[in-house]
Amino acid sequence: MWNWEQPDWPNFTFDASALEGFEAEFLHRAGVLLGALKHIDDDDRQQLAVDILSEEAIKTSEIEGEILDRDSVQSSIRRQFGLAADDLKVRPAERGVAEMMVELYNHIDGPLKTKRLFTWHRMLMQGHRWIDSVGGYRKHAEPMQVVSGRVDQPNLHFEAPPSADVPKEMDGFLKWFNDTAPVPGKSQALHPVIRAGIAHLYFVSIHPFEDGN
Repeated sequence: MWNWEQPDWPNFTFDASALEGFEAEFLHRAGVLLGALKHIDDDDRQQLAVDILSEEAIKTSEIEGEILDRDSVQSSIRRQFGLAADDLKVRPAERGVAEMMVELYNHIDGPLKTKRLFTWHRMLMQGHRWIDSVGGYRKHAEPMQVVSGRVDQPNLHFEAPPSADVPKEMDGFLKWFNDTAPVPGKSQALHPVIRAGIAHLYFVSIHPFEDGN
């Protein structure tokens, strides 16, 4: 029985005391970064944003097994910000993830909605012509499975909910994500570290897209 088949899905539980050290480290590093931003000029602040977004884009893509060219990603992000950039030929993969990271950076506030997820997916899947559902949830009848090993003897690690259930599952995810935003006054608000961890597990368990999850 998979996690999404459990009767209490998606009520995630965790040991808050085991995460206290990570929460404290996160707040410390965030404080250091915010303090540093007050003492650098606009050009350095923009370059710092480019560096952080480039690193995030590269690490995000590595999860999906895609290795990006760092210089191309940085060049594309600089162009998205309207900054001077090297005259590099950028592949659709680097251009797409750069567009997504800058769009996220520029619209960090506000609730997360289906339309925005679809926009990010279209950006991320530039050049992926083998994907049937770009900018939309998966629709194929075959099970969405995570496997490894030989083609004739695969090892099944996980099977996501059927495609027909994805819209309903994602409605639940988006409601949870918006309800738990760390905004003062929200009774369901979660610490950013805890929320990020649960959001990752919740999202990949649904595996809403054909690729690029």
